[in-house]
Amino acid sequence: MNICVAGLGLIGGSMCMALKRAGRSVFGWNRSKKPSEYALNNGIIDGVANNFLNFDAVFVALPPEAIIEFIDSNKFKDGAVVADICGVKKYIENEVYSRKRNFRYVGCHPMAGKEVSGIENACADLFDKASMVITSDSRTDKDALEIIVSLTKEMGFKYMVGCTAETHDRKIAYTSQLAHIVSNAYVKDDEINGCIGFTGGSFQDMTRIAGVDENVWASLYLNNAVNLSEKISGLISALGEIQSAIDCNEREKLLILLREGRLRFDSGKNLAPQTDIFVKKLK
Repeated sequence: MNICVAGLGLIGGSMCMALKRAGRSVFGWNRSKKPSEYALNNGIIDGVANNFLNFDAVFVALPPEAIIEFIDSNKFKDGAVVADICGVKKYIENEVYSRKRNFRYVGCHPMAGKEVSGIENACADLFDKASMVITSDSRTDKDALEIIVSLTKEMGFKYMVGCTAETHDRKIAYTSQLAHIVSNAYVKDDEINGCIGFTGGSFQDMTRIAGVDENVWASLYLNNAVNLSEKISGLISALGEIQSAIDCNEREKLLILLREGRLRFDSGKNLAPQTDIFVKKLK
């Protein structure tokens, strides 16, 4: 199978390395020249793709709008599997299916990353023990889906999570995008100045993802605006209740609110997946 990864950043580069670790030959492509040269010179890819007509599978590791521009402006092998790995799925799915395509589309989202970016930070084991979310619906080719599941296993992912694009976007608004927004807002407090010696694990956890690329994440937020806005509203409401209890010195009310959060967290860790989500252990 001829495989290409388009977009040689942290995730795309790590996919190349993970596939090569599994014994696959992988070509790469990038919008700018430097990452491609770095990948080739460091053995991350076996060659630089000039076109995509000879590849059986193409993973597209680009921001949302750039994914659609890439797909619309290039030609692919008849029947090839084209899989995006973007952090929003419904927007990509709608655009892909807005016209007839000669390839088979599968939506993916690797649930792994770092607080740093760039192919220089890519690593072959980034996806070890991680989950790959794979989205599908009645239009998804079953053989193409199985190809992506097989490659997902080869890359070292421990779990495959299957769901629709709508379910993915609703869940990711809460588990990823809201967390990034909270971190970004948290560090804007002037109290962050002179914190050396006052920080522990909780501060590191809250601030670790505040420095991500705004150009990438703004597109993700805007392409999942309805889901994300709903989660922000819920968080603001919950914070308002806690603030009110503190402002009014209502100890019993505060204890109730904090206990609710603790119990919800404890119960949530043990809940089975929702009926519209399929989880498969790969290794």
